[in-house]
Amino acid sequence: MAANTRGTTPGTPPRTRILVVGGGYVGMYTALRLQRKLKAELGRGEAEIVVITPDPYMTYQPFLPEAAAGSISPRHVVVPLRRLLDGCRIVIGQAKAIDHAKRTATFITLATEEEGTGPVEMAYDELVMAPGSISRTLPIPGLADHGIGFKTVEEAIGLRNHVIEQMDIASSTRDPDIRDAALTFVFVGGGYAGVEALAELEDMARYATRYYHNIKAEDLKWILVEAAGRILPEVGEEMGKYAVRELRARNIDVRLETLLDSCEDRVAVLSDGSRFPTRTVVWTAGVRPAPILAATDLPLNERGRLHCTARLTVAGVEHAWGAGDAAAVPDLTSDKPGAACAPNAQHAVRQTKVLAENIVASLRGGPLQEYAHKYVGSVASLGLHKGVAHVYGRKLKGYPAWLMHRAYHLSRVPTFNRKARVLAEWTLSGLFKREIVSLGSLEHPRAEFELAAGGRRNHKGNGIGIGTSDGTANTRRNGPQKRPEEGPDDGSAPDAARGT
Repeated sequence: MAANTRGTTPGTPPRTRILVVGGGYVGMYTALRLQRKLKAELGRGEAEIVVITPDPYMTYQPFLPEAAAGSISPRHVVVPLRRLLDGCRIVIGQAKAIDHAKRTATFITLATEEEGTGPVEMAYDELVMAPGSISRTLPIPGLADHGIGFKTVEEAIGLRNHVIEQMDIASSTRDPDIRDAALTFVFVGGGYAGVEALAELEDMARYATRYYHNIKAEDLKWILVEAAGRILPEVGEEMGKYAVRELRARNIDVRLETLLDSCEDRVAVLSDGSRFPTRTVVWTAGVRPAPILAATDLPLNERGRLHCTARLTVAGVEHAWGAGDAAAVPDLTSDKPGAACAPNAQHAVRQTKVLAENIVASLRGGPLQEYAHKYVGSVASLGLHKGVAHVYGRKLKGYPAWLMHRAYHLSRVPTFNRKARVLAEWTLSGLFKREIVSLGSLEHPRAEFELAAGGRRNHKGNGIGIGTSDGTANTRRNGPQKRPEEGPDDGSAPDAARGT
């Protein structure tokens, strides 16, 4: 083990501090494997693993659509980091800057905000940059104020509550315009996130109409807007066309080669001239690298991702590592010169194995290995008992593809605890009827008490999307709308854990 000068207090022996920035796929899996590989060093106090992450859990994003539809409990979509990484030090905070030349990271926590002491600085020896990606928007009028994202478990459950709430509004209003707007749902982005979220929620809403005396399934209007000429490009052109046919057969309006121009004043305006009064615009059209990358002295490529080598080291920099969405890693299996691995979870999870091995080898003076994995296919759900898959050259659709989708992701969700709970919920959901309850009050748990205490209750939505008491959207913004002339975007599949 390479020694350093990091000691917690005077008189303590030096130890190597490995700082992992991010608790998503790459951060969690890398820390987990390092925890196992360095068990002896951690026990002797020769090494320390610190994980800085904004949330105390890792979200398994492929399950977000099913959580939104009520097939899986939200708490089973996330993996608690403190339980899994019991040999690591977990810091719930937000990294603000990295000065690798000085080997220091600056971050804030909830405690620093309460104390008013400002950001905290931490020294490290080995740096693992795994902040992932965040949502990005285009300057479309009304989008930042009214759009709903679909990248976090909070957004997924908020969207579920919102859809059911719109059906309640439509059922009780006497104004036909309000009713039509409430029952119109616009999804922008034809990747995994958009298609699977729309398909699952449409399934749920269609089922829920049987419990409304004045709403029929055909009253619901679902619109999918995609800038490219096809959806789900990862499953291949043939399966993408099948997905379009399947969605249109369910009365879902799929608009290809179409852009969202505006969503002001509760009206979604498309580039083909169509106008849809709506209270729901869901934006799932891409991502961008986490902002922390721009606040470092590490080399970035033209898309703002870390410039990494095939060994998952940051190019030209010692003791710095990167993988996943935030890293541009050379794709050694590609025929295209200079090609980088796609920023999806298929690569991210596999890269962590090589990354952890290389960090341990570096600390122990061993040789480093290169990452090489050929993309073998993808699976996608189109709602209950429906799906598409293109794996190892084989194309599946309908129930077999849906079954493969579930089996694959059940095998990939971390921890036996989560696997067992998800499987149990799937089994129970097959035996009992769907849950169609909206728990929108969870987003504002103090609303009733504020009203009882003489305050003013004003926590409802303000049009398209989910609003807060001050009239702003209560969502995290989601990705960019991709225009055809821009070509392939590294962030075209923000939830690409679907790859097998």
